[in-house]
Amino acid sequence: MTEKDKSTVLLEYSLKKLKLPTMLREYAALAAVCRKDRSDFPIYLLRLAERELLDREKHAAERRIKDANFPVIKTIDTYEFSAQPSINEALVRQLLRGEYLDYRENVLLIGNPGTGKTHLACALAFSACAQGRRVRFHTATDLVTQLLECREEKRLQRLHKQLQRLHLLLIDELGYVPFSKAGAELLFEVISRAYEHHSLMVTTNLAFEEWTEIFGSERLTGALLDRLTHRCHILQANGESYRLRQAKKRSKGRPPKNQLSNQQQL
Repeated sequence: MTEKDKSTVLLEYSLKKLKLPTMLREYAALAAVCRKDRSDFPIYLLRLAERELLDREKHAAERRIKDANFPVIKTIDTYEFSAQPSINEALVRQLLRGEYLDYRENVLLIGNPGTGKTHLACALAFSACAQGRRVRFHTATDLVTQLLECREEKRLQRLHKQLQRLHLLLIDELGYVPFSKAGAELLFEVISRAYEHHSLMVTTNLAFEEWTEIFGSERLTGALLDRLTHRCHILQANGESYRLRQAKKRSKGRPPKNQLSNQQQL
């Protein structure tokens, strides 16, 4: 083995031990490019380090998105503001910058079913992931079920620690299913622990005065709303359901039943 071969083996071994896979993969090809460009060694090392850093940032973003557990990936580019004029687009654009997370502010999306609240919430949360924030998505029912199971299995503190490491906890579909007394109290504890520690984002189809229906206790509901709405941005969606509007469009495009029967007979 020549001295050059030994150097190559030792270099590749060192890059593996240092866990620099992009440098290991790219060093030879980039060296050839730099020789052709007559770039000096600092420029070569800079370019190599930049590629390693870019790959790390890309993989970290992919992990954050995976850990967020989004039901589907939604971005703001696919949201039709023109279809929901009640949505404050300027506020949405402001929230996309993520400054509310620095101040541990909350976001509430309130409105009728099918108005795109989950789409908006996921788009805002996805933007937070892209900015390097730790995010987790839960439906309200799923979160309460998980809390109850963890309490039974004596893993509740571990789950609380996981949630407290987040920058943003997204709770979707609050209000669709009432909670048991134990479930309501456990969800209250999650919201209390998050208060001024990290941001919460909640979507709901219920007005504030109706929250007692799902939490059961006026005192608990009042305390919960007090924490949730302190330093909070509220987005209201009062338009028609996307799904209902699409169903109407489809029905308009269909021939009447008697006409359809005549076509089938022919």
